[in-house]
Amino acid sequence: MTTKGAASPWRDPVALLAVPAVLYLLVVYAFPLLWLFMKSLTGPTGLTVQPYVSFLSDPFNWRIVGNTLRVAGWVTLVCFLIGYPAAFALARAGALLQIVMLVSIILPLSIGAVVKAFAWQIVLRRDGVVAQLLVGVGIWDEPQRLLFTETGLVLGAANIFLPFMILPIYSVVKLINPRLSEAGATLGATPLYRFTHVTLPLTLPGVVSGVAFVFSMSVSMFVIPSLLIGDRFQTLSTLMGRSFLLMRNEQLGSTTAVILLVLAVSIVVGSTWLARRLGGSAT
Repeated sequence: MTTKGAASPWRDPVALLAVPAVLYLLVVYAFPLLWLFMKSLTGPTGLTVQPYVSFLSDPFNWRIVGNTLRVAGWVTLVCFLIGYPAAFALARAGALLQIVMLVSIILPLSIGAVVKAFAWQIVLRRDGVVAQLLVGVGIWDEPQRLLFTETGLVLGAANIFLPFMILPIYSVVKLINPRLSEAGATLGATPLYRFTHVTLPLTLPGVVSGVAFVFSMSVSMFVIPSLLIGDRFQTLSTLMGRSFLLMRNEQLGSTTAVILLVLAVSIVVGSTWLARRLGGSAT
């Protein structure tokens, strides 16, 4: 028995509901990105890849790429180390405590990054809370300045982006049956074995989402490094901003923007592929 060909999805009234969103994404995201890409390939004589050759042949630009990846990697790692256990605590907490924790995690998202970055300028000063705490516990003999240092940038950015690591992991952890770990214990599995073969594989979708969120925002942050470390520490995003706003070099800014986009997308795609490989090997 044969059936007629499938109807076009655009004839489905439900599919038409996606048209405003698609048009919005095309106008707000796709067209500007296409303009940046074409601008980066446009030279005095027409289309050319010379801007990319010039950018990648400069050792200073490779140092900027290294700064960008290193800071984004450290911020993502700090957020993961703090956010992973916090997501479990949030998922296993009682109803009242869970509400309090969710409010404390979500409420800071209503405050702009500029305000939080200025607040971290006060915290990271030589007479700030962090310096006084480290002196109090005996790690430092005298207060030291963390402001305008790479360590201070990582701490401030990790604080701002931490909710974007906790919430995706929490959304996955709350769906995991707590009795799975207990079942593994009754079969003689050690806590480390239960974590690496049961808990971690099940939470990988949330981990990948959190890593993708935090890394993509960390690799492209502009205001936070500008306020916490200044112009002497360059990243791809700050170089892009200076190219457009100060140097009025649209071609360099467009080239940097395209490289930044490719870098962020490659890391996100690579982390997704790695998570699938790890999830498949663990089953």
